[in-house]
Amino acid sequence: MTEDEFGPLFAVSPLDGRYAGRTAPLREYASEAALMRARVRVETEYLVALADLDATPLELDDDERRTLRSLHEEFDAEDARVVKALETEGYAGYQATNHDVKAVEYFLRHALPDDLDRVSPWIHFGLTSEDVNNLAHRLLVGPAVESVLLPELAAVRDELAAMAREHRDLPMLARTHGQPATPTTFGKEMAVYAARIGRATGRVERAVDGLSGKLAGASGTYAAHVAAYPDVDWRTFSREFVEGLGLEHAPLATQVNPCDDLAELFDALRGVNDVLLDLDRDMWLYVSDRYLGQEATEGETGSSTMPHKVNPIDFENSEGNCSKANSDLVFLADYVTTSRLQRDLSDSTVKRNVGAALSYCLLGYLKAQDGLSKVVPNEQVMREELEATPEIIGEAVQTILRREGHEDAYEHVKDLTRGERVTLADFRDLFDDLDVDADTREELRALTPAGYTGLADELVDELDG
Repeated sequence: MTEDEFGPLFAVSPLDGRYAGRTAPLREYASEAALMRARVRVETEYLVALADLDATPLELDDDERRTLRSLHEEFDAEDARVVKALETEGYAGYQATNHDVKAVEYFLRHALPDDLDRVSPWIHFGLTSEDVNNLAHRLLVGPAVESVLLPELAAVRDELAAMAREHRDLPMLARTHGQPATPTTFGKEMAVYAARIGRATGRVERAVDGLSGKLAGASGTYAAHVAAYPDVDWRTFSREFVEGLGLEHAPLATQVNPCDDLAELFDALRGVNDVLLDLDRDMWLYVSDRYLGQEATEGETGSSTMPHKVNPIDFENSEGNCSKANSDLVFLADYVTTSRLQRDLSDSTVKRNVGAALSYCLLGYLKAQDGLSKVVPNEQVMREELEATPEIIGEAVQTILRREGHEDAYEHVKDLTRGERVTLADFRDLFDDLDVDADTREELRALTPAGYTGLADELVDELDG
């Protein structure tokens, strides 16, 4: 086959193959072309900032500033191909740079209109590649998380909150250590996950707000800048430039921005994914226990050999993708914070995989949404299982008896229920033999598994607090 015939079916990664439609929203932030565009933005904004310095002879009027900024704002696929050609094979009289940032510099020289030729010497003035790269990466990662990932997380949270409110008083057997335990409500359990995702998402938002950048030269000392213009306050210049891009300023760095901020963001995303992994596995178990039914999709096959099956594939897919994302995020957070002495390039190739980690996050969030949209609580099954497990009122019985002063209340109920199958009739026989007043005996006799849910339905309102 020729190169032009290769398509998504021949992609090396499922992110650009099987899942290309799902991951497409991240192309604007995670592709190589997006990184080129972000580098052009940093370089052109830097030129504008240099022109604002009284010390430099560079002057730009408003139209010229708009022209420079248009190189970033109108950067398109053809521009990206030119940058790549400059890097790998040469273009327009330039030999191949074998250096991606230098290729951007040459692209800018090539793209400048004739009346801005005087700007060429100032492109990349005093900078090291990492000054451009560290800013460009953050100008992509932050918006990718804010514009693509966080809205999908909000959609998961909103769906859970809606389920919580709708089923706030639907009683359901709880399980601790896998064994029958004090009942809850389905709505309250969904509210727990909605609240957890809300808290974890807040941590992600704070990490995005804390992304930082450096612009201080080859060893973080502003040496080249000071050599050229020793009277300029380059620290203030750097701070104002970085903050003007919407980032916090990192005043102390080597050639490399230490990337602790990125590590914090990756860890925050891992925390969100851990909540979703817990949700995916619980929903899988609820489906397995028939607490949840699933709406079948017409024409869909659940099993190649068992026609009756409607598998919880969306939760399984979400689990797999969140797990893959976490593996990548842990690796990234660990790796990007280290660089030998003042700089080594091992992190450069690693950072090219940030987009993949974010893509696996996105897939996990979308598949969780798909799963939640298809499940329906099976109230009959939940109530039948509660009725078949009357021993779970034992906690209530011994607690009421303690209130009435029975020191051996726990032992009474333990002897009746531990490791035994009991009925409500067995409990009532116990009540008849107890030395309690008539009101307390009636209170005990009124206990039922389905009615023993405490404040579960009211706790759903905590979502609005």
